[in-house]
Amino acid sequence: MNGMTIYSQSQMILSPPLYLSSTIRSNRSVSLRFKFGVQSFLKPLQSDSKEIYNHHRSSVIENSLRVLEWDKVCDCVASFAGTSLGREATKEQLWSLSQSYEESLNLLAETTAAIEMLKYRLGGLDFTGINVAKVKSALRHAMRNMPMQGKEALAVASLLQFTEILQLNLKVAVKEDSEWYNRFLPLTEMITGMAINQSLVKSIVQVIDEGGSVKDSASITLKKSRDKVRTLERKLNQLMDSLVRNELKGTSSLEVSHINGRWCVKSEADQPINVMGILLSGGSGVGSLVEPFSAIPLNDELQQARLLVAKAEEEVLMKLTEKIEKNLDDIHNSLNTVIQLDMVVARAKYSLSFGGALPDLIFMEEKSGCSTVDLHPTGDKTVKDTLSSDSTQRQWTLYLPNAYHPLLLHQHRQNLEKAKKNVKDAKEETRRRNQEEYMSLAENLTEHLPSLEMQVIKLEESPPVPVDFFVGRRTRVLVITGPNTGGKTIGLKTVGLAAMMAKSGLYVLSSESARIPWFDAVFADIGDEQSLSQSLSTFSGHLKRISGIQAEATHMSLVLLDEVGAGTNPLEGAALGMSVLESFAEAGAFLTIATTHHGELKTLKYSNDAFENACMEFDEVKLKPTYKILWGIPGRSNAINIAQRLGLPNIIIDDARELYGTASAEIDRVIYDMEQFKQEFRDHTHEAQHHIRLSKVLHENLLAAKQRITEHETVQKYKKMREVYEAAAVARSLIHKKLREFRASVTKHPQGTPATKSQSVAAENKQQHLADSMNRSHSNISADSSKSIKDLQAEKRIQFPKVGDWVHVHSLGKKAIVLKVETSKQLITIQANNLKLKLKLSDIQA
Repeated sequence: MNGMTIYSQSQMILSPPLYLSSTIRSNRSVSLRFKFGVQSFLKPLQSDSKEIYNHHRSSVIENSLRVLEWDKVCDCVASFAGTSLGREATKEQLWSLSQSYEESLNLLAETTAAIEMLKYRLGGLDFTGINVAKVKSALRHAMRNMPMQGKEALAVASLLQFTEILQLNLKVAVKEDSEWYNRFLPLTEMITGMAINQSLVKSIVQVIDEGGSVKDSASITLKKSRDKVRTLERKLNQLMDSLVRNELKGTSSLEVSHINGRWCVKSEADQPINVMGILLSGGSGVGSLVEPFSAIPLNDELQQARLLVAKAEEEVLMKLTEKIEKNLDDIHNSLNTVIQLDMVVARAKYSLSFGGALPDLIFMEEKSGCSTVDLHPTGDKTVKDTLSSDSTQRQWTLYLPNAYHPLLLHQHRQNLEKAKKNVKDAKEETRRRNQEEYMSLAENLTEHLPSLEMQVIKLEESPPVPVDFFVGRRTRVLVITGPNTGGKTIGLKTVGLAAMMAKSGLYVLSSESARIPWFDAVFADIGDEQSLSQSLSTFSGHLKRISGIQAEATHMSLVLLDEVGAGTNPLEGAALGMSVLESFAEAGAFLTIATTHHGELKTLKYSNDAFENACMEFDEVKLKPTYKILWGIPGRSNAINIAQRLGLPNIIIDDARELYGTASAEIDRVIYDMEQFKQEFRDHTHEAQHHIRLSKVLHENLLAAKQRITEHETVQKYKKMREVYEAAAVARSLIHKKLREFRASVTKHPQGTPATKSQSVAAENKQQHLADSMNRSHSNISADSSKSIKDLQAEKRIQFPKVGDWVHVHSLGKKAIVLKVETSKQLITIQANNLKLKLKLSDIQA
């Protein structure tokens, strides 16, 4: 088998359904496109298509998918689709696993775009209102030139209206921010590519009502025929009412009945009818059914009128069918796109619902050597040296942190929802019975309520345990050891399902973006099933499946082997297991992950660099597995130690250890020391990382405090200089005012005595001296901070006030409003109360 070549149903029939076949675009990205012909779309799936489909798929792959329970994951994802065809198409696409690497990248890009749309809350992504079955039936009738039903035409109109709303919502989002167009790619191209015929929608809505019936206004003939039917029914109703009333004088058992559209009179069992007419049915114990003679002409006329109504309705629907036939290709394309969008949105809703992360899907040509060829979702092809990579993920071929098994997570969520529903129902039932005064029953429910609430708490506190998988670039075989019920098998299934989910365009359920190679196939041998039909034992069944895997696995495959070498003599099983794993390491799959109880398989790492060891951690104090994987350490035997802790007699423990062997005990001791060293190293690493994070936080806080201090210092300095400047301005204004007052008083008394004149001169000199002193004081103050003040003044001169701003006028000592600003002349016009002045910019303060 060259890669995972899986034939779908579309390859088994001459004409595939519209949602199965795909083609690869020739440009930089690959887009799954559903191609179909009209006849192929209308051709129903064959009943035995699944048998044909499974016949062409390898039985080894079929068994692998079955043991990994991939079909259940497909069903879970498909349940998020809104249409029946969308659910079928989702299961088909996921189940096939036939995607190339480029197709897988495109599927992931579509899922990411749909997630962006859902986060943006783009309207129109709810497909539940589209009746795709009715649309298919309408297209089938149009192809055969047969009149469709009213509900089928209405379904076509709903489809076209849905696509119109989706396009309008997309246009609104892009109009708000053009970047959304690229973020929604490649779905934007799909949505904008749908053609909508507004006139066709209008034509359908005009003649079909919301219930799918043809309106009276659809045609004149239809309206006349329906009016005639209503008139005849009214006459028959009056006739039958009069007959029944006349007969009620003698009996109360008559009623009006309708048989095949004809009005009749029906009596109860063993009650005679005195109405003259045709006996349609009767007998002992069943009553009688009579069509009165007086009603026969009206019934015949009513039947004819109904035929005319049906013919008129057929003519209206035939006209709609002809219009739809003219737009058949556009409607086909719209339906095709809607189904594909439904599939993509189903994948996106599943990924969001379970908290998935976008995987870094890589394509690796070589496993050994210094370099690997990686292809990433961006589509860029780069050669990276394994030793010079800066990213943590690039150190690993498989990087799967905190990955959940999807089915366990789904089951836990269902159990939690059921438990919460039980609590809610119990509370509502208690409230209802209290209102109805069923106190005894209500008390029983109240006593049962705490146990239900405790069950919810237990489920919330015990979610599924995630697993970590970190596989180095040189590792080809990973050997995991550990106790039973330790989580080894769940770990294997988690890796296999994660690889298939990434390949199918689903997000991986991990705590962060996982780095997963693209595998052409996932092979699994898990479980202890016996093949009774082939008379195979458990061991023989394992060997047969492993043989099939070796025959079909390629250098791009993932192989999962559970309990390799089990089911036979331990020595022979260990030898056979070692040989099988070495064969996979030399010329087998890209990556093999195996679990085992055989201690001999742990030693392969020390003789072959392609091997790596890991073990499931076991808590010897609680005697329970932790479901965590310890990397680089082989698991050790815990049976004797567990037996000792459980209280088995010491003589038995000592004999067991002696039989087990001193060398084996020493190996276990070395393994134990390695585990302790691993744990201490991990604790120290976590502590160091904690201190590094803490130091980074403290450093950032110090930088922030320094920034705040600098800003505060600048603000205070500016505030102080501003206060000094304002005080000096006020003082200078007062001095000038006093000087003006003094000069005015001198002007009023020019003729004075010599003594008076001398006093005036002395006073004037004193005032001038005071002014000079104040100016010198102001100059000294200004000199101390001349540079800062000049800078501030220059800055203020640059910042012109705006019309309507309030400014401080130094000469007036008050604030005024700006009426006009002349920037070129550096002049402003202000108004203070009733005074309007034109001042220089330097005379005011903002």
